[in-house]
Amino acid sequence: MGALNLALWGLGAVLIVVGYLRASGPWSRYQQLKSQEANIARYEGWRGTRLRDDGPSAASIMARELLARVRLWGLVFIAGFVLIFAGFAVH
Repeated sequence: MGALNLALWGLGAVLIVVGYLRASGPWSRYQQLKSQEANIARYEGWRGTRLRDDGPSAASIMARELLARVRLWGLVFIAGFVLIFAGFAVH
């Protein structure tokens, strides 16, 4: 077990932790926004009218932004796993 293995494992572990911590907040908020939009859609179906116009709402724009952040930090999370596996592959 060399220094390169340990460095890759350590960096991989750091990337996994950072990616998870940074993605969990936006993911939680994204799920809340989707839940609110589903609730509005159910209410509109029950009432039989539309409460909004056809343009994008601020919530849908925010949901796209949050999903972009989750994707970015998800890639960091995956890169951490790749580095850990690379640490096992390097001799």
